[in-house]
Amino acid sequence: MSKWIDNILPSIMKTETTAKSRSVPEGIWNKCPKCEAVLYNENLRDNQEVCPKCDHHLRISARRRLELFLDADVQSEIGADIEPTDILKFKDLKKYKDRLAAAAKSTGEKDALVVKEGRVNGRAVVVAAFEFGFIGGSMGSVVGEKFTMAVNRCLEKRLPFVCFATSGGARMQEALVSLMQMAKTAAALERMKQQRLPYFSVLVDPVYGGVSASLAMLGDINIAEPRAYICFAGQDVIRQTVREKLPEGFQRAEFLLEHGAIDMIVHRHDMKARISSLIGKLLPDQLQSIPVLTPREGQVMPRRSGFSRGK
Repeated sequence: MSKWIDNILPSIMKTETTAKSRSVPEGIWNKCPKCEAVLYNENLRDNQEVCPKCDHHLRISARRRLELFLDADVQSEIGADIEPTDILKFKDLKKYKDRLAAAAKSTGEKDALVVKEGRVNGRAVVVAAFEFGFIGGSMGSVVGEKFTMAVNRCLEKRLPFVCFATSGGARMQEALVSLMQMAKTAAALERMKQQRLPYFSVLVDPVYGGVSASLAMLGDINIAEPRAYICFAGQDVIRQTVREKLPEGFQRAEFLLEHGAIDMIVHRHDMKARISSLIGKLLPDQLQSIPVLTPREGQVMPRRSGFSRGK
């Protein structure tokens, strides 16, 4: 059929059609992975990458996340010069160093975590965001180090900490070095707890493995975006293990909220205002000037009502 149409179609019409199709630049349209609506990229960006048809929250980069969350006036990046190294000379289907180079080229990042100090609605804060495009947002030595640097900045300046976590888990190419970051980040957050500084963990689709088992679920307040996948092991692994049909919506943010694993679900449009409000409640200005002593042996630190770690 198409060959018959090509034969009778005037050559001038072919030329005009070809020229018009080539004049349309690429990257103008996007497709919602949930409702499959075709969306104009500029309108989607104006809507913070939330589908206007079905309200699905599309995945966004770490820098785009920080751009939406932080005030635009004053920002400084923490640990921007730290790069990963292939200390184990690891190789699976590809060499680890080649995977790092490919991830850096595709994302423009040196590793899977971006950390900035800035302000949210005028309130000073340190914010970290995972870059899922960098080897699945996996946590290796650089991620653990930059996360710890962020905590140290909070302790130095008595600032709250916000982390947007999206990750496939610990980075297997770094073996036990990556697993050690679970303990390293948890220990850093414990120091924040002792100094009564709030940590807000925001879980965005998806959060798996070692990240979900450490820093992602240790927030004084754990927040999730709508319908985000949050779990340690995937559904197929669990289904094969327990040999049972899993509940509807299992591992979605709404399921976790219903069962008490997270504290709230917040729409992307409301995230900045909600966290800014929580910071004002948990760390008002008058409390920032109160010195907090380092606990000595046998001394019990008073707990401030309103939040605590360890649900």
